[in-house]
Amino acid sequence: MGRVDNHGRLAVYIPPMTATEITEPRRWVAVFDLDGTLTRHDTLMLFLASFLRRHPGRLLGLWRLPFALFEFLALTRDPGMLKSRVIRMVMGGASRSAVAACADSFVDSLKPRRRLRPTALAVLDAHRAAGDHLVLLSASPDLYVPGIGGSLGFERTVCTEIEWRGDRLDGTLKTANRRGTEKSRCLAWLRTQYPDLPIIAYGNSASDLDHLRHADRGVLVNGTTAARGLAVQAGIPTASWT
Repeated sequence: MGRVDNHGRLAVYIPPMTATEITEPRRWVAVFDLDGTLTRHDTLMLFLASFLRRHPGRLLGLWRLPFALFEFLALTRDPGMLKSRVIRMVMGGASRSAVAACADSFVDSLKPRRRLRPTALAVLDAHRAAGDHLVLLSASPDLYVPGIGGSLGFERTVCTEIEWRGDRLDGTLKTANRRGTEKSRCLAWLRTQYPDLPIIAYGNSASDLDHLRHADRGVLVNGTTAARGLAVQAGIPTASWT
C-alpha cells in the first residue's frame, strides 16, 4: 500500500481477499500505529521539547537524564520505565491546564502536516472513504495522542495512559506501555469491540510485528532493513510510505 504507479498515481494496497470476502464485502477495522507510520518522527520527544520551550526552567531537571539512560541501557532495557522517567523529569507536577495547553498547541503544529506522511494520510483517507472503522493504536502517551487521533478523524484511540495525582501530573504509567506484545493484547480487545469484522493493521517497527501477525492483514511500512527481513520471515507484506 502506498506505492506510486508509472503514471504518478497512488497505488493503494488492497488486502488479498478470500472468496467469501469477495462475495460478501464488509467493512474493515483499520488500525494505525502513530510514530514512524503516520508521522515522520517520534512524537513524544517533539512533545516534550515543546513543553520545555514553554517552561524553560524545567531544563534543570534533565540532569538526571544520563543516569536514566545508563540504567535503561545497562540494566532494565524497559522502554516503558524509561518513558515514565523522562516524562516525570520534564513534566512531573505540571497542572492539567499547562499540559492541555501544550497538547493543543502541539496537535495544531501537526495540522500543516509537515510532520505527517502524505502517503499515510492518503491510505487513511482511502479507508475512511470505504467506510472502515479507524483506530489509532500507539505506545505514545495519552497526554496528546487522543488529540492527534481526533484531529485525523479516528473514531477510537488506544495509547499508553499516564497517572495523575489530582490536578497534577504524576508521570508514572497508568497502563502497560502499549508496545510489542501489549499491542497484541489491545488488538484482542478491539476484536471484542468490533465483533465479526476483520482487522488490518499498519506498523513500522520490529516491535509492531507481533500485533501485525495477529491481525487478519498486517502491513509493515517504513521499516528498517532488519524489520523488513523479520517481516518477510513472518509472511507480513511490507510497503514504503516515504
